[in-house]
Amino acid sequence: MKLASWNVNGIRSVVNKGALGEFIKSQRPDILCLQETKAERGQAEIDLPDYEEYWHSAKKKGYSGTAIFVKTKINKKDVVRSVLLGLPDDICKKYKFHEDGYGDPNAEGRVIAIELDDFFVVNSYTPNAKSDLSRLKLRHKQWDPAFLEYLKNLQKKKPVIFCGDLNVAHTSDDLANPKANEGEHGFTKEEREGIDNLIEAGFIDTFRHFTPKGNGHYTWWSHFANARSRNIGWRIDYWFVSKALVKRIKSSKILPDVMGSDHCPVVLELSN
Repeated sequence: MKLASWNVNGIRSVVNKGALGEFIKSQRPDILCLQETKAERGQAEIDLPDYEEYWHSAKKKGYSGTAIFVKTKINKKDVVRSVLLGLPDDICKKYKFHEDGYGDPNAEGRVIAIELDDFFVVNSYTPNAKSDLSRLKLRHKQWDPAFLEYLKNLQKKKPVIFCGDLNVAHTSDDLANPKANEGEHGFTKEEREGIDNLIEAGFIDTFRHFTPKGNGHYTWWSHFANARSRNIGWRIDYWFVSKALVKRIKSSKILPDVMGSDHCPVVLELSN
């Protein structure tokens, strides 16, 4: 089974460029998770008859949003048992997302999950802390613990695979200029702590499972100063799995040559 994740920075844009179609044709993922779709279902002309589409769009037009595309039959059988939109109300209330309306993950369409026979697949678009760190508290005190609690609750039923733009470089190996960016959004100790907590809870960063050390492996590049052609980037897009699935991981790769967005896709392959 091949699973792909990609922050497309606007699904209509990558469709119009032909980038999404080319990617699907070349990679043929069984499951495709998209972040920052910036659209509702039907707003982009997507011709994928072999896939079922599941969307969680933001209430605000042209903002945020996630979607999952699943081949109609995987391993010659239908596998999508349920679709889960957003974080459960009890978790949202516990972490006071609904209290002030600010950064509400469900209003912003930031989480969508599907339940398969053997595991859950969770697709997430984590809030950016913002350059002035105005959303750092939201990220550190609400989003990260709420999302981790959600994953743990799912894992009580069956193993979890989750992906997405997590908007943080975990270690100094995950960005080209760690010293210059220390304490900046995307590389604060608070944001990095969120990844530490995921790993402490037993989830495996699949890329680092195969490539424990080394920089130069990035998934996002600024539009400024030819950053992408110079590979001055950040690894902020991930595939994590429950420990129970480690033996099924065949590969976890970054595809920097795939164009169309300021992010590139990341691909996870599992054995049956």
